[in-house]
Parts: sequence; structure tokens; C-alpha cells
Amino acid sequence: MQKLIVEFIGTFFLVLTIGCAVLTPTKEGGAGNMAPLAIGSALMVMIFAGGHISGAHYNPAVTLAVWLRGKCTVVELLGYIPAQVGGALLAALMVQQLINVGPRAPQELEVSRALIAEFLFTFALCYVVLNVATAKGTSGNSFYGLAIGFTVLTGAYAVGPISGGAFNPAVAVGITVLGMSSAANIWIFLLANFAAAVAAAGIFKMLNPDDN
Repeated sequence: MQKLIVEFIGTFFLVLTIGCAVLTPTKEGGAGNMAPLAIGSALMVMIFAGGHISGAHYNPAVTLAVWLRGKCTVVELLGYIPAQVGGALLAALMVQQLINVGPRAPQELEVSRALIAEFLFTFALCYVVLNVATAKGTSGNSFYGLAIGFTVLTGAYAVGPISGGAFNPAVAVGITVLGMSSAANIWIFLLANFAAAVAAAGIFKMLNPDDN
């Protein structure tokens, strides 16, 4: 239960930060172009806070990659994902209470470009997580949260305008509830994010055949 609570809390604050940082108008103190820095920082601190308890995935795609890599049980896989999505949903509802979201036009996506962008940086995220948080060679390091948070920050700056920069199915649910992305486009995130997780786990195992 402790692990599920940690996954819920971490995903909640990640999506809460995304919603508030992106949707609050700059004239009212919103983050504007600095939103990716706030988002990456939120992920980083939540990883440092919860990593020793749950592994601090906060992302169904990361959980899938860690499970395929062999460092997560089926019970954890089936428990983490609902906890993460639940945290994202509550965060989206909280954003609506904290700021005046109001009606907005969701980001228009070009399907092929969005799929590629989401796949590439979700792959990068899962690849980094597997290497800094589960590999024998980096066991016990003190930089894993920074590495993971900065991967999301990098992706948000690099391809946020192309795909919305979710790299996370739970985040995709949150931004859909908030109207930042169309419900008709959620399949783009789910397909690209989970496919990237499978690819990252496969590459990790190929490069680290003795790291079990």
C-alpha cells in the first residue's frame, strides 16, 4: 500500500505542476516558457522523495519498461498504473479548482509527427530510468532523480510544441481532462508511450545481458 500511495502522490504533483504551470496566464504569474523547468523539477523532487519506497515511476510507460526489464512484479505493475492514473485525474480536478481554466482550444497535433516525438522522448525517458535507477553499474548513485527530471525537461522543450510533451500515459489523461489535448488524440500518447517503453526495455536488455 505504501508504494501505491507514493505513486499516487508523485503523479499527482507532476500533473498538478503541469496544469498550473502551463495554464496559468503569464500576467498572473504563470511559468510561460519556463514551464518545462517547473515540470522537470517537480518530477525530480518527487523521485528523490519516493524512489526508496516505490521506485518513483509516476508513469505507466516507465512501470511497463521496469517490469519488462525484470525489476517490477506483476502485482506492482497492476497496482502502480491505476494509482498513477488516479493521481493524474485528481490533479486535473485540483487544477480546475485552483485556477480559472476556462474553455480553451486543445493543441492541434499532426499525427505522424506527434507519434514520432512522443515515441522518441518516452524512449529516452525509459532508457534513462532503466540505466540510472535499475542498472548494477549505477546502483546507489545520487543523481538518478536529476537525470530523469532533466530528461523530461529536455523533451518538453524539444518537442512540446509538436506533441504536447506528455511522455507519460497518466499525464496524457490529465492534460485531456484539462482540455489541453483532445480526447480523440489520447491514443497517440498511449500507443507511442507504451511502444517506447517496450523498445527501451528491449534495448537495455540487449546492451546489458548480464544485468539481471
